[in-house]
Amino acid sequence: MLTLYYAPGTCALASHIALEHAGADYAAVRVDFSRSEQRSEEYLRLNPKGRVPALVTERGILTETPAILQYIAQTHPQAKLAPLDDVFALAQMNAFNSYLCATVHVAHAHRMRGYRWADDPAAVEAMKAKVPQTVGDCFALIERDYLLGPWVLGERYSVSDIYLFTLAQWLEGDSVDVNRFPKVAEHRRRMAEHPVVDRIVSREQSAA
Repeated sequence: MLTLYYAPGTCALASHIALEHAGADYAAVRVDFSRSEQRSEEYLRLNPKGRVPALVTERGILTETPAILQYIAQTHPQAKLAPLDDVFALAQMNAFNSYLCATVHVAHAHRMRGYRWADDPAAVEAMKAKVPQTVGDCFALIERDYLLGPWVLGERYSVSDIYLFTLAQWLEGDSVDVNRFPKVAEHRRRMAEHPVVDRIVSREQSAA
């Protein structure tokens, strides 16, 4: 059985949804950020990065959302969460997921975690003030060039859609109007209505 360590309101939602979507045999363990459990000795032995998600597998522990999503897709091929039969499309999926992880998520994190990059309070505030622009620019690029429609990869649903939905949930908190991006807004609406997505979002909210 797999074990997912997650915290509500974080990018771990993507892995949580993917596991449920795949019909995986898994348990979800909440890491309580309000009690700094991610910095506890017990959790740091599991994931020295002190972040979520972390997925415990029979071969070891995986971290980083793109890696976890691909692992879930490849170990549960019947769920068809990745274009495993198309090398180029799989690479496109991973390129998109890497962009979400390395660029979009980082731009978002500047709103409340500027201390990771600067000690000067003025610099931290400047990063925070820049978030609506930087996050907005990221989603403008996704809207224009990467959301091929109706799904990220066009006609084929994948873990990229789950990941995009997860980060798009944060737009209002970043002072970005999702309605600036009609394709992203429609994608988020359709994803939110999916029974699996609704079930996991509700489950995480009730655990928060």
